[in-house]
Amino acid sequence: MKYASEAPQDPTAGPAAGVHASAPAPARDEERVHDEQRGTRNRVARSILDHGPSTAAELALRLELTQAAVRRHLDTLVAEGVVEPREKRVYGARTRGRPAKAFALTDCGRDAFDQAYDKLAGDALRWIAQAAGGGEMGEAAVAAFARARMAAQAEGYRRALEAVAPESRAEALARALTEDGYAATARSAPVGEQLCQHHCPVAHVAEQFPQLCEAETEVFSRLLGTHVQRLATIAHGDGVCTTFIPRGSPQSEKQRTTKTTTASASTAGRNPA
Repeated sequence: MKYASEAPQDPTAGPAAGVHASAPAPARDEERVHDEQRGTRNRVARSILDHGPSTAAELALRLELTQAAVRRHLDTLVAEGVVEPREKRVYGARTRGRPAKAFALTDCGRDAFDQAYDKLAGDALRWIAQAAGGGEMGEAAVAAFARARMAAQAEGYRRALEAVAPESRAEALARALTEDGYAATARSAPVGEQLCQHHCPVAHVAEQFPQLCEAETEVFSRLLGTHVQRLATIAHGDGVCTTFIPRGSPQSEKQRTTKTTTASASTAGRNPA
C-alpha cells in the first residue's frame, strides 16, 4: 500500500514528507496486533490438541488468559472451522444449571498441525519403487500409481468441465481444484490462460517424486482438450504452481501426452537420491 504520491515532491516540503513517511506506522501496528491474536488462537487450538476437548474456563486457566478473551478466540476458531463446541461429558451426578461447552478440534483443525502423512506417503512410494525392482522400473511403477490416482481424482473435475462452455473450462477447473484444497485461480494471458495453484497438499512428496506433478499436468491437458505447459511448481521451490493453457485447436491424445510430459519433467521436482 502506498501512502505518498508518485509525483516528484518539492525538496523544501520537509514537514509534509515527514508526515508521509510516518503514515505506514498504524498499518504496522494493526498487522502486529493481528499477528498476536493469530498467535494466541494457535495457542488455544494447540492446548485443545494436547489436552483434548476443553471448556473456556479450562483453557483460560491453562493459558493464563481471561475467559472473555478465550471465548473471543474460540468464536473465531469456530467460524474458521478449526474447533467445534460439544456438550461436556459429565461423570457422576449432574449439577444444576446448563452444562459447560467443551471445544474440540475438527478434522480440518487437526490437519492444520504437523502430521506424519507426508512421511507415510513418501515411504509408501519408495516401497512401490523398490518392490518394482528400483531404477527405471521403480520410477515407472510410481508413475503408474500417480496416473491412477489422478485418473480417479479427475472424474469430479471432468463433470465440472462438461457443465460449462469450452472458454470457461479453465475457470471451472480452478474452482474444482480449490474445492480439493489447491486454492486455484485462472487468469487471462496474452496468448492463452494461466492456471495458478497457490497451495499444493502433496508438495513435500512431489518434491521427491515428480511423477505426481507430471500425472497432474497430463490430466489437465486431457480435461482441457489442448496441450498445456507447466511453468512453475511449488514442489520445485516456486511460490505457485503455474500451468500455461494456450489458445488454439485441440490436439490429439498422443500429442498432448508427449508435450505435457516433456514440459512438466523440467519443473516438477527432484527424484529421490
